[in-house]
Amino acid sequence: MELNSNLSPKAKIDFELVCKARDENNEKAYATLLAKYKDSIYFMMFKMVKNADDADDLTIEAFGKAFNRIHQYTPDFAFSTWLFRIATNNCIDFIRKKKMNTLSLDKTTDDGEGGELSFEIKSPNLDPEERIIRKQKIRIMREIVQQLKPRYRELVVLRYFRELSYEEIAEEIQLPLGTVKAQLFRAREKLYLLMQNKKGNI
Repeated sequence: MELNSNLSPKAKIDFELVCKARDENNEKAYATLLAKYKDSIYFMMFKMVKNADDADDLTIEAFGKAFNRIHQYTPDFAFSTWLFRIATNNCIDFIRKKKMNTLSLDKTTDDGEGGELSFEIKSPNLDPEERIIRKQKIRIMREIVQQLKPRYRELVVLRYFRELSYEEIAEEIQLPLGTVKAQLFRAREKLYLLMQNKKGNI
């Protein structure tokens, strides 16, 4: 893959990280790219949605999509340009879907030990095939979540399976709100790194 000679030194360093992540599945390279741009992506998301929780979620989604498609990146332009485009498009989709009927999940239950969760998709707009696909994706995500350390797994379950707010999570596990947000962000970083081994299944 030929590198664009007009790229800035910063973009060339990013390209080296992309190559390590893509060709070697190098977790450190993924983590470095995430750490480098997560604040910028977050502030852009917040500017678009005007909601801190949504901006936080959209930030991680953007990195997840970028990392899952990293083989599609070409060094004709900077990685940051490509990443911001993915983040922007994902955010636009989110805003559009928020104006429509969204999927709702039954209240999720668990065994108290991070065991298997069961929930039902209630959207009347899903046909049987879409329901099956949705459940398959949920099953795969549960399997990935089980690979997290217990403290991170608990946070992910509370946030994404039980759909608690940050404030409700802080109250349930008796931790300051800022600590919950910071630990959940780290949990999602680790979650998306684990997802690299499940490319094509989610």
